[in-house]
Amino acid sequence: MIRRRGGNGGGNGYWLGAWVAMALLLGACAKLDKVDAPAPAVTATPATPAAPAQAQCPAPIPCPACAACPAPKPEPPVAKVPVLEAVGFDALPGWAGDDVAAAWSAFLASCNAMRFQPAWRSACTEAARLNGAGAPDAARVRAYFESNFIAYRVATPEGNTQGLATGYYEPLLRGSRTRRAPFLHALYAPPDDLLVIDLISVNPDLKNMRLRGRIEGRRVVPYWSRAEIERGMAPVSGKEIVWVDNAIEAFFLEVQGSGRIRLESGDMLRLNYADQNGHPYQSIGRWLLDRGELKAGEATMQGIKAWAVANPKRVEELLAQNPSYVFFRELPGGNPKEGPIGAQGLPLTPERSIAIDPRFIPLGSPVFLSTTYPNTDTRLERLVIAQDTGGAIRGPVRADYFWGFGAEAGAQAGRMRQALRLWVLLPKGFPLPQN
Repeated sequence: MIRRRGGNGGGNGYWLGAWVAMALLLGACAKLDKVDAPAPAVTATPATPAAPAQAQCPAPIPCPACAACPAPKPEPPVAKVPVLEAVGFDALPGWAGDDVAAAWSAFLASCNAMRFQPAWRSACTEAARLNGAGAPDAARVRAYFESNFIAYRVATPEGNTQGLATGYYEPLLRGSRTRRAPFLHALYAPPDDLLVIDLISVNPDLKNMRLRGRIEGRRVVPYWSRAEIERGMAPVSGKEIVWVDNAIEAFFLEVQGSGRIRLESGDMLRLNYADQNGHPYQSIGRWLLDRGELKAGEATMQGIKAWAVANPKRVEELLAQNPSYVFFRELPGGNPKEGPIGAQGLPLTPERSIAIDPRFIPLGSPVFLSTTYPNTDTRLERLVIAQDTGGAIRGPVRADYFWGFGAEAGAQAGRMRQALRLWVLLPKGFPLPQN
């Protein structure tokens, strides 16, 4: 899925220009480190004593009359706090009351995908054994996790345990296999000139980071932005999968990362994220807020759609504010009761699957979240499975909650922006990442 994210399943569409800028910055830093000491000042006449030379020092250290700049005062070290800290299961609010069995089938699917990984083998073997006697009830599922897993409180390196929960869903659009009114807005498969560079081949520390661009002459340059693609600058002709009847709905399909299209014939097709142009996601809601087009609290999916209905001639201008652009792939029809495919390659389970940042929470892990329902104080505390990722889901205490398919799920997802706490459940003996 995408959801203000720019990438699916580790795609992480890092903009090529940003890396070029970083390289230039590093080069500049290297030059600053090698600045030679200034030559002594030359006196004007023998009768006038020379003023002491002032060393060239980086701002903001003042050197009004010193021959050499004082060394900058070191900043006090920031205390390191583990991102993952082991706690008892009684520290998880609502753990004893949640119907944890509702997440069991999603967990088994993830376990099946991870069962050959040494860190998961024992726990997944035990899960399969437990399931062999029939789907266990909540009490048996709870006992299984308490016996085989350790709960870890998730925090930032600075010790902050509160983060952000947003929501996403699988939308339904109307479309046609051929372009004709009102179906004028194409959804494309990835173009042939989109270049994807996996940075792990450059540096193992850059695992899951990829550059996207295109070749121009003998140079690799950033890929076309959304506005440039819409102006016909990218070779996307012939890559159309389907045309839909609403530009803003097509945009939010990109934001969600997957969806269903009902064709004029009544047939249904499913689209899923395939790739992205590499530009970072920019919030069109923030653009509307900054210009005074919407008030605080109105920059939800519903509020943006309402603005688009009231300002149809400005929709193109609005969408151009986000240079990120998503390309799709068509999936087989499959089971309409199943959710879309997430980053783990498995169907998502409504209200029991989330997207996380895999740098901090392993993909496929059970996670216990504590948040509230959108725009309420009603507690939402339950066991979910980390089965998806995304470019805008960044940081340890961050989750995108999958609500399911259709308008009702979309209404919840569009309003969700809640405070969040997380605990990740990892098998006993799981090798923790080094902070």
